[in-house]
Amino acid sequence: MTERTIDAVVFDIGGVLLDWSPDYLYADLIPDEAQRKHFLTNVTTPAWNHQQDEGRPWAEAIAELTGLHPQHAEWIEAYDTGWLKMVKGVFEDTAAVITELRALGIPTYALTNFSGEKWEVAKEAFPILTQFDGEVVSGVERTAKPGEKIFRILIDRFGLDPARTFYTDDMQYNVDGARVVGLDAELFTGAASLREQLRTRGLAV
Repeated sequence: MTERTIDAVVFDIGGVLLDWSPDYLYADLIPDEAQRKHFLTNVTTPAWNHQQDEGRPWAEAIAELTGLHPQHAEWIEAYDTGWLKMVKGVFEDTAAVITELRALGIPTYALTNFSGEKWEVAKEAFPILTQFDGEVVSGVERTAKPGEKIFRILIDRFGLDPARTFYTDDMQYNVDGARVVGLDAELFTGAASLREQLRTRGLAV
């Protein structure tokens, strides 16, 4: 057995544990693929959504965007009121890894770019989100990945040794941000590869 080199594992949420995509909601609302892509790219842009991840209230975000695009008011409002329909469900293979880590006595944490309002909605809908030993949510902290500050909050709040803390994220720029502060971070490409990454660090999952 490989010597264990990590004492805690930190998970990104969207794309790692939750299967989230605006397309899951808007496929029904905007059946025309080209029209849907235009709306999600040019109206409810990733940058606009990121502002909610940084703590902007949804009511404010919807009002502002509706003022700019009144012809799309119904679709814009749905981004808020229908948000839960963007989550197809839990990636059960990732959830199984978390369960096994907990059985091994390895602390697990969530570090996610997520609206604080929607995080509470998601925790109610998906109880596994309540099972972490701790959480750092960008919308609550009002600072987001890949910025250094949110990783520092994680380390300081839970007294983690960065070099012995493993972090998994499906976005390479977030992995790079984690490495800046010394975390042992790897790109998430699926639960099978995550298991292999953890085994090479001495965890029997």
